[in-house]
Amino acid sequence: MSGFDNFNTDFYQSSYSVDDQSQAGYGYSNTENTYNKPYGQYDYSQPMGYSSPGMMQPQQPYTGQIFQPTQTYTPSQSQSMYSSSFDDEPPLLEELGINFDHIWQKTLTVLHPLKAADGSIMNETDLAGPMVFCLAFGATLLLSGKIQFGYVYGISAIGCLGMYCLLNLMSMTGVSFGCVASVLGYCLLPMNILSSFGILFSLQGMMGIILTAAIIGWCSFSASKIFISALAMDGQQLLVAYPCALLYGVFALISVF
Repeated sequence: MSGFDNFNTDFYQSSYSVDDQSQAGYGYSNTENTYNKPYGQYDYSQPMGYSSPGMMQPQQPYTGQIFQPTQTYTPSQSQSMYSSSFDDEPPLLEELGINFDHIWQKTLTVLHPLKAADGSIMNETDLAGPMVFCLAFGATLLLSGKIQFGYVYGISAIGCLGMYCLLNLMSMTGVSFGCVASVLGYCLLPMNILSSFGILFSLQGMMGIILTAAIIGWCSFSASKIFISALAMDGQQLLVAYPCALLYGVFALISVF
């Protein structure tokens, strides 16, 4: 037993002492432990210093003003030109070719056959007004009990194609298909008046025949006046008015019968 006691004494002998725990602990420097100070004696103005290199360093203080941050990004020249280009763009209706002032001037030109037509305005490809007048013509026929939308659009397409070929043969400058469709569509406005009268009374009597002939002459005269002013076809108004009268005569037959 004496040998066993000597073995235990030799095995557990060490230089470690419990008192050393208060002097060094777990990787911190041997400075005064500030966490052991009682409440009210800790100096919060001093930064916390650790000897571990993996700890995050304190951030730099913000030197700018509140609501006035310092500018750290400068847009490039291409980006500034791209942003300023939106101010120079035309309105959306103008890009689509819809100009209410020109639509109103064309409508007045059709309603007033003796008024001189402006060739620069009439040479534009404007299909907003013709589409409205075609829909109005079909709607007035529908109110009188005639569902003729297909005939209206079919006859309009065939008539525009025929007038396009004829005017290109007769004029020296030539004309686009959109311009022909625009002029013929605007001159369909008096035919809406005829179909509106068809809602109130029958157009198959003598008064109806006279009114129908007057409306056909109105439409053809307005269309031929616009064509000769836009295409500089002086002295050829009667030659242009004849095929226009044939086209609008078909629309008049739809309205009467």
